[in-house]
Amino acid sequence: MPLRLDPSFREALAVSARPLIGMWACSGSPLVTEVAAGSGLDWLLIDMEHSANTLESTLVQLQVVAAYPITPVVRVPSNDPVSIKQVLDLGAQNIIVPMVSSAEEARAAVAATRYPPEGVRGVGSALARSARWNRVDGYLRDSARHTSLTVQIETAAGVAAASEIAAVDGVDAVFVGPSDLSASMGLLGQQTHPDVLAAVESVFAAVRAAGKPVGVNAFDPTAADAYIAGGADFVAVGADVALLARASEALAARFIPASDAADRASY
Repeated sequence: MPLRLDPSFREALAVSARPLIGMWACSGSPLVTEVAAGSGLDWLLIDMEHSANTLESTLVQLQVVAAYPITPVVRVPSNDPVSIKQVLDLGAQNIIVPMVSSAEEARAAVAATRYPPEGVRGVGSALARSARWNRVDGYLRDSARHTSLTVQIETAAGVAAASEIAAVDGVDAVFVGPSDLSASMGLLGQQTHPDVLAAVESVFAAVRAAGKPVGVNAFDPTAADAYIAGGADFVAVGADVALLARASEALAARFIPASDAADRASY
């Protein structure tokens, strides 16, 4: 029996009348990811760049998330065609490629998601969950429709090239990472510094001018509200590990009078 795949993140962004709100899944635990998947949020970002997630743990998380009305997105470790191929073959329909700082790097990311002659993705649909082992009719022909690519701008060079990056055919959305961006600007750990906020706003303007959706990472609720008011189409507002860390610290502060727990940074 032919199988159908879920709508892509690109399609979810296109039909939504409001910004899509999501969170990170960094623990590597399928159970924690399943809890988050049932939260009512719009999208869930499974991270392979700054977490212990492997191909195997990412596969299991994609499987558990599939039972819930939330859109899973996977951030691959790097802009590497082998990594991108493997994650797509796991059945990830939506990926984020980090550290894209030029149109050339954006084109390389697009090529990694497309089969020849449009790209360089290796053909393994008969062996892979992506095509449900060739149970999805026309997967090779329609794979570009089934997948979405978001590139992440998180360097000063990327900010300067935002217009060119967003204009690349096959880039479906742009995600801004203020943490690495602040470091690139010599403002390590100062994600809400006025210069960083101005840089993010300039990316917003450039990406919107190119007709593409733009999103941002913002664990600080005040910053998230400001970005939403400023036109963000999607925002990541928290992470499983950060929520657990802050909540467990709150318990310690509440029940252990001698606790010397200090406020933690939001990222």
